[in-house]
Amino acid sequence: MRTGLGIAFLAATVLVAFPLLGPIRLTSAQASCAPDERIDGTTADQAKRRMEGASFSGVHGLTKGCDNVWHGLAMKDGVSVHVAVQPQGQVMQEGD
Repeated sequence: MRTGLGIAFLAATVLVAFPLLGPIRLTSAQASCAPDERIDGTTADQAKRRMEGASFSGVHGLTKGCDNVWHGLAMKDGVSVHVAVQPQGQVMQEGD
């Protein structure tokens, strides 16, 4: 019977501990990247400022890929365009 109580205690401890520790939160980039790929520390706010500094406005929908390139949508000359910010800071319009 002692083994049964030990297992019950362990199970109860695990059930209580996990909610207290909280879930592990991964960004969408981290969740889909290969283990050997390193996500840098750049933020969406930094990418947005770079895009705005390159004459894009209304920047939104920013996502970061495993290659550390930020992708988003913005306006340029009254047209909605796809924009990317390279890890080195270069801003470029994507697509046609």
